[in-house]
Amino acid sequence: MRASQLSKESTKLHNISELHEINEKIYPLKALADKERASIYGLTGMVYTPYIDDYMQASIKKAEILSCLKKQGTIEFTDVEIISTALDFLHKRAKNNTVVEYGGNSYQRRFSPLKLSKSGKVVRTWAKYWLLQLPCGKIDPEWESQVREIWPTYFLINSVDI
Repeated sequence: MRASQLSKESTKLHNISELHEINEKIYPLKALADKERASIYGLTGMVYTPYIDDYMQASIKKAEILSCLKKQGTIEFTDVEIISTALDFLHKRAKNNTVVEYGGNSYQRRFSPLKLSKSGKVVRTWAKYWLLQLPCGKIDPEWESQVREIWPTYFLINSVDI
């Protein structure tokens, strides 16, 4: 008997149930690996952070529910939404960090990247929002918190041109 024949005979034969078992292990791992690979190459704009990702998805769902309830008239629109809409109408071409006066308060226009190119180097779409500026020049943290609650997708790069 030759050595090559001996090595072939000593290898274990597999069965179909082992294939099913390994597939069951591979599927969830592939999903995690794909997500991690995408974050490494910058295709999603996110680093793999499962807790933050879960939180953002729950925040987005909450914002969808709130928006629906407000459109139905069940819940009233907040001052943040009303003032932001008015400022968008009055200052359509405001650039990033532009400060405007409205109702005796100062508001600063901000932009955040929303959609990146495939390479992740070019911003294709920007999120636009207004932040209330305190008399000392700092941003009101309560206002910013409400903006993040109402429009959580503005703070998550969630789309990529492929």
